[in-house]
Amino acid sequence: MHLLWWIIVGLIAGWATGKIMRGRGYGPLMDIVIGIVGAIVGGWVMRALGGTGQGGTIYTILVAIGGAVVLTWLVRLITGDRGGTREGGIRRAA
Repeated sequence: MHLLWWIIVGLIAGWATGKIMRGRGYGPLMDIVIGIVGAIVGGWVMRALGGTGQGGTIYTILVAIGGAVVLTWLVRLITGDRGGTREGGIRRAA
């Protein structure tokens, strides 16, 4: 049951991160992966800031979204990708 919970939270967090970061989508599977890794990153950041790590469903999803946004921002910073869709080297507006 915990695995299903992680998948649901990951999917929601990954989808929301794609909307927040205004980039190209990665698809449902990668949204789940980004959301789950984001939840781990978000949990680590919250504990570092003194968070208790206890909360309900909304708290868990918000922490996962926050972590996924930070993770996506760091990846884009390192790779130089700004999140636009590229076709033939030309960026198109979303």
